[in-house]
Amino acid sequence: MQRLLVPARTLIANRDFFVLLVCNILLGLAYSFIAPFMSLFGTLEVHMTEMVFGLFMTTTVISAIVISTILARWSDTHLSRRAVLSFSSFCGALGYGGYAYCRDVIWLTVIGSTLLAVATTTFSQLFAHARELLARSPVPANETPLYMNVFRMFFALSWTIGPALGAWALTAWSYQGIFLLAAATFLVLFAVILWQIPSVPPPAASAAAKAKLTPLTEALRRPNLLAYFSGLTLICACVTMGMMNLPLLVLQDLAGNQKQIGLCYVVAPIFELPFMFYFGWKASRGDQAKIMRWGAGIGIVYYALLAMVHAPWHIYPVQILSAAMIAVTSGVAITFFQDYLPGQMGTATNLYSTATRIGSTAGYLAFGLLAHLLGHRGVFVICTGLCAVALLLFYLFRPRKAKAVTASPP
Repeated sequence: MQRLLVPARTLIANRDFFVLLVCNILLGLAYSFIAPFMSLFGTLEVHMTEMVFGLFMTTTVISAIVISTILARWSDTHLSRRAVLSFSSFCGALGYGGYAYCRDVIWLTVIGSTLLAVATTTFSQLFAHARELLARSPVPANETPLYMNVFRMFFALSWTIGPALGAWALTAWSYQGIFLLAAATFLVLFAVILWQIPSVPPPAASAAAKAKLTPLTEALRRPNLLAYFSGLTLICACVTMGMMNLPLLVLQDLAGNQKQIGLCYVVAPIFELPFMFYFGWKASRGDQAKIMRWGAGIGIVYYALLAMVHAPWHIYPVQILSAAMIAVTSGVAITFFQDYLPGQMGTATNLYSTATRIGSTAGYLAFGLLAHLLGHRGVFVICTGLCAVALLLFYLFRPRKAKAVTASPP
């Protein structure tokens, strides 16, 4: 407990860190209102088929990859973090406000591919800014993974209440209610960023600094980095398919209700907090690659168990494994990728985000087809296999990757 309280007190006592913690919670709340119910919104409210919904989500994710990659590069070379954060959060407010009133597939696609695509940059920019603040602080360099995971814990903290609030808003005001709730949260986030985060020049503002930056295409030619990027992408594809599949499994296969869906998504964030601290502490002692392998192995067990549940309440304890997997892939993995591109925190963190988005794209594309051909249990069987492939990639490239992370980045 003392080991946890030290970084928590440091982050809360420092004004700049405290502001980022508030922003992190707000962003987590906004996404937790929406994410558990997106598949229901698309299929039940807008009346998309599962295949059309997969194509719709794929289009918006591809747009997010392109736009966020450009904005990440600009945040390292031309624009301040504050400028990018304020722009992306304001677009989030506008985008979800549009989703509240629009039910036309084409216009929803336009909004998702522009405003909400820009909004996805907010997450990576918050963590890039946090890493840069840590680098300028007295925190020892080897403690960075621990502090970053504690920072990530506050994002998870918002998910302990967000899905339940979203389910309540959905019951009271339908889908319009949850989208307006998300839009209002993004608007508050925009105000906090605009008034509390100072505007500072980007890390590579000078021409000499820009010349030292490693292009993203060159970084991905490193076999070990590419292997872990690919493995994380596969795991994220499973997370996306699981996110869309779980509500439908509860409603259609297990005869559950919307309240039970909300409870399924509340359990994992509660356990993510101690898991994130534990894995962050382990990562600060070295060999983050080993922890990534743990995450893939946990994913195998998690999805295999979901394929075998027979009642909604069976899912609640299984979600503890989800918490452990997410603690690795959304906590340690961020620092893991940041270590490869020092001085390019925007690009490095976006590299992690790009893996999650490509995984999401693959998940959206595959979900409709897999659910149609194999059923909702079959989707979880496929997820089990994909996590096994990710573990194999992590295992085959473990020696060089562990060396790259614990030593200076190649």
